[in-house]
Amino acid sequence: MKLVETRVVVHFPGFEPLDGAAHRARYERSAKQSAAVWGYSLEVGAAPAAGNDPLSFEVTTGRGEAAPAAAGFPGWQTKSRIHMIDHDVLVSRLRSGNTLSQIIAGFRSCAQIMLDGGMRGYFRHAWRFGLFFLFPFLLTALAIALTALIASLPYSLGFAPWHMLWSWPLALCFFIFAFLPFSERFHTLHLFADWKMAVALGRMDRADFNDWLEDRAAVVRKALAEQADEHVISSHSMGSSVAAHVIGILLEREPEIFKGKRVVFATLGSAILQCALLSSAAQLRARVGLIARCPEISWLDVQCLTDSINFYKVPVVAVAGHADAPPAKMIQIRVKQMLTRERYRRIRKDQLRVHRQYVLGPDLPAPFDFTLLTSGPMPASVFASPDQKRMPN
Repeated sequence: MKLVETRVVVHFPGFEPLDGAAHRARYERSAKQSAAVWGYSLEVGAAPAAGNDPLSFEVTTGRGEAAPAAAGFPGWQTKSRIHMIDHDVLVSRLRSGNTLSQIIAGFRSCAQIMLDGGMRGYFRHAWRFGLFFLFPFLLTALAIALTALIASLPYSLGFAPWHMLWSWPLALCFFIFAFLPFSERFHTLHLFADWKMAVALGRMDRADFNDWLEDRAAVVRKALAEQADEHVISSHSMGSSVAAHVIGILLEREPEIFKGKRVVFATLGSAILQCALLSSAAQLRARVGLIARCPEISWLDVQCLTDSINFYKVPVVAVAGHADAPPAKMIQIRVKQMLTRERYRRIRKDQLRVHRQYVLGPDLPAPFDFTLLTSGPMPASVFASPDQKRMPN
């Protein structure tokens, strides 16, 4: 198998309040962990000057005489250029406004998803994802009910109406100083914003989102025009829906855009169906079909059983309405294989932390490694087979 010497990577991160610089810093930390585990040399290029769009940097991996190497490994070097297509500007926009407005907007998005058949689809295909959808809304609804109960205590107990003067302030104190800090442990308002974005990417009814996607398509087209042995389009969580829209836009306009290229589309803990299962998401589903039918694209859908925030063993292409198209190759990974027992024990109950592990560094050599997928010497397609080696020998 010919090793990769040059690679271009376009990465779409998940729904997190991190800009390109923060995602680059995370990538560097994770890459150093990977290099230490697998025993190869690593150099991450300096952070670019502020204002670069998209934020791009080079990663050089290698193993030669000067690098720590196991006996029998030949020298090699791979240069990868990483383009971070973050959507922090959209996250910031969705998280703007006071707490009350964010709660109201969140429940509105919940109602829209239910009316669009999203919740029905979640429970039909991945019941744990359905519970993930309901959790922040049920938690907040319970808190609102308790707040109302506290406020109405004087009436319930038959006290005089003037007792409302202490029950209402007490109810507000409970909600503001007890529930809201407690709910932040579960990132409740952030999840409300996530569902607002799911509606926007499904319905495509927000001009600001649509304009941003058009702009990102132009940026990504330029990045993918760079010459390389391999082009990897990777995405995590909500970033997979963004990636499907952006790549779909390019294929709609230039069906031959990838001709002559070797392209791997890797969706990690993908949330494409989070948006595509909405009845109004016809445009997103059509773009999923374009990607699946593009002969130059190899689609790897990386899933994890212990991650409740993905559609485990669900064939994304078929469920999106393209049963006749080539399916994405489903790859099942286990987080506990990537981490020490102690670290896994610490994080396994934090579902958002488990969900981030796809793009974080490992403690142990494992069948999946994000750094090797995007910067390693082997073609990214080796991750499609459990029997393929992750490092050359």
